[in-house]
Order: sequence, then C-alpha cells, then structure tokens
Amino acid sequence: MRSSQVMQRALAILSAEAEAIKQIQIGREFVTATRIVMACKGKVIVTGMGKVGYVGRRLAATLSSTGTPAVFIHPAEAAHGDLGLLACDDLLIAISNSGRTREVLEMADGAKRRIPSLLTLVVTGNITSPLAKKGDRILCYGKIKEPCPLGLTPTASIAALSALLDALALCVMERKGFTAEDYAQRHHSGYLGKQARKMALLQYGSI
Repeated sequence: MRSSQVMQRALAILSAEAEAIKQIQIGREFVTATRIVMACKGKVIVTGMGKVGYVGRRLAATLSSTGTPAVFIHPAEAAHGDLGLLACDDLLIAISNSGRTREVLEMADGAKRRIPSLLTLVVTGNITSPLAKKGDRILCYGKIKEPCPLGLTPTASIAALSALLDALALCVMERKGFTAEDYAQRHHSGYLGKQARKMALLQYGSI
C-alpha cells in the first residue's frame, strides 16, 4: 500500500469506529443498568474473555476509582477457585460481544449455582444469544460491522463496548454525587491524584 492509501485506510477505520459508537441506542435498559450498579451493596464482579476481557478489566478499575468497588475475574480462572470471590450482595456483569463465549457462559452458570440469588447484568452485542438468556438484565449495543479486512478482528465493536461501559461508569459516578475529595481518597498518587487534591482543596479547604 502506498502512503496515501495507508492514510485513507486509517481514516476509514477511525470513521468506522466512531460510527459504531454513534449507533449505540440508549434506552430504559441503560437506566436500569445504572440503577442496579448503584443499588449493589457488595462489589461488582466483571467478567469477559479475550479483548472484551481487557475492556472488562478497565470497567472494574474505573468503577473502583469512582466510588463503586469492583473486581475483574477471568472466566477461565473462575472454575479454578476464583468464584470464591463472589458474595451474596455482589452484582455480576458478564460481557461477551457474540454472547456465545464458552468460558463466560460457564462462569455465569457457576456463579448462579453458587449463589442462586446473584443478580447478573449481561452486556452483549447479541440480544438473542445464550448469554443474554442467562441475564437478569441485559444491556445490548447491537451487531457492529468490523472494519477488519477479514471481518474478524473486533475493533469497532470493542470501541463501542468501551464507550458504552464508560458511559455506564460515569453516569453511576454522577448519580452517586462522587466528588473530587472522594476521588483523591481513592487515587491519591500520580498526576490525577494531585489534580483531585487541588480540586478538593479549592472546593472544601481540606481533603
């Protein structure tokens, strides 16, 4: 490919990923998702496999730093003892673009066997998938066309999923009234911690 073709292709990929985010429909199911995350009296358990799993890890990290205790459990490790992290007041967020990922399905089943009352929020691109049928609540972002020349590499779908979960975490943060002081107490180191402390000092005079 010539340089001009590479640049055109890169722009096309960026456009496809931006369009995937724009196409996400926000409805009552999103509001319900924010409510059940806020209502969680324990911790949020996030699970997902492969590239979706990396997005799940980031969701857990974002929730934890913005006032909602959360942890990621790798679905393959769940069957080897990590299900022991689950408690009755927890919320399980199970993520799979296809809704057919074997390891995630097995973890969802294992979690329900261990704690039948456990609430499960499924985040998927396939509303009719096996995983969707296991969810007490479903957050679906729809089928997304990938810009990959093979149509296989999940990039646009990952961009959409990441943006949707960012929206979920930040909406929960805002509805909780999370402050710069709260942020500084959880993220006291690094540049962001320094900025949070400055904001808290300006607003409250102390941290």
